[in-house]
Amino acid sequence: MNTESADRNARHAARMARKKALIDAAIGAATDERGLLLVITGNGKGKSTSAFGTMARALGHGMRVGVVQFIKSRTDTGEEAFLGSQPGVEWHVTGDGFTWDTQNREQDIATAERGWAIAARMLADPAYQLVVLDELTYLLSYGYLDSDVVLDALANRPPMQHVIVTGRAASDALIELADTVSVIADEKHAFRAGVKAQPGIDL
Repeated sequence: MNTESADRNARHAARMARKKALIDAAIGAATDERGLLLVITGNGKGKSTSAFGTMARALGHGMRVGVVQFIKSRTDTGEEAFLGSQPGVEWHVTGDGFTWDTQNREQDIATAERGWAIAARMLADPAYQLVVLDELTYLLSYGYLDSDVVLDALANRPPMQHVIVTGRAASDALIELADTVSVIADEKHAFRAGVKAQPGIDL
């Protein structure tokens, strides 16, 4: 090995050692253990997909999971077919489809309230170790549900219960309450090129 390569390797080793020390210190300082509120928002594709990936992880640890889908009305998706059939999962599809499908605000509000009743029950029950509230953000931004009621239920859920909320345009209050917030950007989407939803990718 020549001197230049040896110097480069030594600098790399020193840099990685400093990085490891910082990471080890951060890991050592993270001692709290409690239920987390995760919000996955933004205009990009993959918010629900991310939530269901985390759900698969939770199931791998033997956790009990509750799912409420607020807008979607389809019951033939791949995630429900697979994850919904797993032991320890309670899955509810409570929507009537997208709001432009119903074109009926009163109906949308009534549907939202029925779905929220299920979600509120789960959020009050410590037996549910993870609750996924898919597309809940829309019900808040459209005013279908009382934001204060929803935020209070999220804030006062059982201490070790994890919750994932998905949907575009998460409110400032929801983001403030959350422990972790991920914003998925929309850079490019096949649908805009005329590609229909594909089983295994979109459904």
